[in-house]
Amino acid sequence: LEEEERRPGSALDRQFIEQDTAGFNEFVAHVAATPWDQILKISAVSREQIRGAAEVAMRSKRIICCWAMGLTQHKNAVATIQEVMNFLLLGGNIGKPGAGPCPVRGHSNVQGDRTMGIWERMPDAFRERLVREFHFDPPREDGADTVETIKQMHDGRIKFFFGMGGNFLSATPDTEFTAKALQKCRVTAHVSTKLNRAHLITGEIGLILPCLGRSEKDRQLSDEQFVTVEDSMGIINSSRGHAEPASKDLKSEPAIIAGLAKATLRSRSTVDWDGLVANYDRIRDHIEQVIPGFENFNARIRKDVFYLPNDARDHRKFNNAEGKAKFIISEMKPHDLGSGQYLMTTVRSHDQFNTTIYGLNDRYRGVYNGRRVIFMNPEDIAEAGLQQSQLVDLTSYFRNETRVAKHFMVAPMEIARRCTATYFPEANVLVSINNNADGSNTPVSKSLIISIAPSRDAAAGVDRILRDASQA
Repeated sequence: LEEEERRPGSALDRQFIEQDTAGFNEFVAHVAATPWDQILKISAVSREQIRGAAEVAMRSKRIICCWAMGLTQHKNAVATIQEVMNFLLLGGNIGKPGAGPCPVRGHSNVQGDRTMGIWERMPDAFRERLVREFHFDPPREDGADTVETIKQMHDGRIKFFFGMGGNFLSATPDTEFTAKALQKCRVTAHVSTKLNRAHLITGEIGLILPCLGRSEKDRQLSDEQFVTVEDSMGIINSSRGHAEPASKDLKSEPAIIAGLAKATLRSRSTVDWDGLVANYDRIRDHIEQVIPGFENFNARIRKDVFYLPNDARDHRKFNNAEGKAKFIISEMKPHDLGSGQYLMTTVRSHDQFNTTIYGLNDRYRGVYNGRRVIFMNPEDIAEAGLQQSQLVDLTSYFRNETRVAKHFMVAPMEIARRCTATYFPEANVLVSINNNADGSNTPVSKSLIISIAPSRDAAAGVDRILRDASQA
């Protein structure tokens, strides 16, 4: 903004801003009124680094902003991502080839799940299309997101848990609270390709339903089948397994879902569940009728991948009352750290994909044979009177709640002062079920307030670390 003021037209896409956005002048006034010392204190980034990044942006004709859980798992996550969008709008980096926002999802089809309607707040238009296609009346009430589901299980309001893949216990916050929530269920059922920690913490009845993996051939009555997935870019791809199944008795995920529906609904349903399982083309025919962008689904996916329509990307069309992209103003909120307190983020290791841990090494950070590690700034280690490799206990603070995770090894790391990092899911026990992002209810796993103290029972901690290393 300073450069644009000195040399109009040199830093901003004025034509895009004037034609396709709203709220620019208010945004500029808000930024100008924000003191630099406040920005530097809250961000822990130097003015030189900020200016250097701005110079790169001003030289760039196209910018893509990528982010993942490093932005979404903060108290102010929604406001932060809105600021990312403000930044893209300044340069007209929406609806331009080679530019735009890129939220990175970890799983191969999490974006596709939402497109297919897997959301606790179903839009009315989607619901009406379901009614027309399948001749039934879906519930009108909103459901519960992940955090609210855990709370309702814990309170006894939800008695039946059915999970499609994943490691629910390890992926969610507040491990002990979530474990108790699962144990209070009447039934916990998991559709899974491999065993995981969540299978050990069950309700009164615990079921594991093994299913075909994506790499395995899916043979149904009509022939071998394929499924489709949607990546983070809104591209639809086909996925077909090539390996022989681990067992002839394994069912596919569509077959399990259809079988449950058939057994539960019986004559109340007009859907030919067996026919859908016999040939997945019939499922895609239904999708074509319900979800925009999937016209001629079967023909198109057999020819090539295809993009779903996106009005902002394709036409610079923004679906709101103004018909324009909005600059959004957010107030910066500092973290209030007390004496001896630190900010803690959770991270993944090199030998890890989400909750799947393939080994105890992390060559990214020079860690081997263990994961109960807390990374700290070397100056913070010295100031706290700690030593490298010393075992410590971590205590998290949220409102009037505290949680403790024991026996973490201190490791020096190039990280900002009073900032620390631990591995996910080992540190999930420190994340309160009530500590969630404003506006999204996503658990705040990237900015916990903690304190660090030497372990009183360090010998037991050493035994635990050695045992874990020997079993890896």
